[in-house]
Amino acid sequence: MTTFPAELILDYSAPVPRYTSYPTAPNFTDAVNSQNVSSWMSALPADEAVSLYIHVPFCDRLCWFCGCHTQHVKRYDPVRRYLDSLYREIALVSDTIGRRQLVRQLHLGGGSPSLLRPQDLRRLRSTLDAAFEIEPDAEISLEFDPTDMIAEDVESFCAFGVTRASLGVQDFDARVQSAINRPQSFAKTREIIDALRHGGVESVNIDALYGLPFQTDDTVRRTIEQVVSLSPDRVALFGYAHVPWIKRHQTMIDEASLPGALSRFRQSRIAAAALQRSGYAAIGIDHFAKPADALCVALSKGRLRRNFQGYTADPCKTLIGLGTSSISQFAQGYAQNVKTVQAYDRTLEDGRLPIERGATISARDRATASAIEQLMCGFALDATRLRQDHGAHADGVLAKAAMIAHRDEDGLFEAVETGFRVTETGRPFVRTLASRLDDYLKQRPARFSAAV
Repeated sequence: MTTFPAELILDYSAPVPRYTSYPTAPNFTDAVNSQNVSSWMSALPADEAVSLYIHVPFCDRLCWFCGCHTQHVKRYDPVRRYLDSLYREIALVSDTIGRRQLVRQLHLGGGSPSLLRPQDLRRLRSTLDAAFEIEPDAEISLEFDPTDMIAEDVESFCAFGVTRASLGVQDFDARVQSAINRPQSFAKTREIIDALRHGGVESVNIDALYGLPFQTDDTVRRTIEQVVSLSPDRVALFGYAHVPWIKRHQTMIDEASLPGALSRFRQSRIAAAALQRSGYAAIGIDHFAKPADALCVALSKGRLRRNFQGYTADPCKTLIGLGTSSISQFAQGYAQNVKTVQAYDRTLEDGRLPIERGATISARDRATASAIEQLMCGFALDATRLRQDHGAHADGVLAKAAMIAHRDEDGLFEAVETGFRVTETGRPFVRTLASRLDDYLKQRPARFSAAV
């Protein structure tokens, strides 16, 4: 395992955006509204497939580490009422587009969409089928919380059409689980994964975290060993984002129990090395996949992309977000839905798209976004490709990249014949390197999670 100087880790682990979009979400404003998004939707090409994301903002238990837009519910009634609004939004989006747009990928996230009951899953699927043309071989992925379901529940999700299941594990250590209010046994997790596979789900992803309270090198190592024993097709290895100024429930976590920057970095390296020794290929900064997985294929063919779900092989240019807080991406820009259920219900009752804010994308933004995505996905920036795709707008971005390489004294980023590359030493810090291309970062004050 490569040794990194402590000073380097501390210098490059400062908080920066995750770059799942550019411009990033803190730069969204109310200048983008429902009228803008209506025109973007109606301009979609008839023959272009899109992706859909559906947000279910409820959990039957609030995990203290969670950074998602969600709320704890003790009864199912609020979920059912929310679904009624969601059905209205689905129909409104389809009417705005003016046809049943082709859908290539569908992702349900949360919150915890696995708490949806069979009859509601059936109605949601029929509503989607009435509004969109979902391809027969579309990838349909759903985030599962193994603790809010039993194996018998899996049948209804398989009937919905789920092809990829994503399960949160975080850490299997009992003390860590207690500190984040997430009790989840290895046996229960294995039971749900086995049931999903038996039901025909083709691919399983597991989310694991480092940087959690009371985590140590040993607990991380043991958790990864247990994760590998479940033979997931993918593993997403995220650093815990401690942002109590945004997510107030994170104040339940004692900050004194969190590992420091150096320990956190070491945990990430231990977990990554263990996954690679077990045959998983590293994908970007935080994903790992079996060699035959679509992520590995996309990486080898230069088609790997990055969006709000992280690394993806999704080829669609348009992502339509449905539900509270969800973010859409169009050729013209980004749009985020209102974040509260009350505002969501009210806006849809008025017959309007529930858009709260967003950002239009300039030609310079597109060039910068492409450069950042190249760095985040392949740790290199191809100057010829950037110029071919963005013309003269690439020049300013490449000039910035040249300045970064010229000023680099740590051996992280260098000019090469084809453009620029992130060195092996620089790869863990690529978010920080990418942030130096960001034209907006210093214009609008914002607080982010640690870079590693």
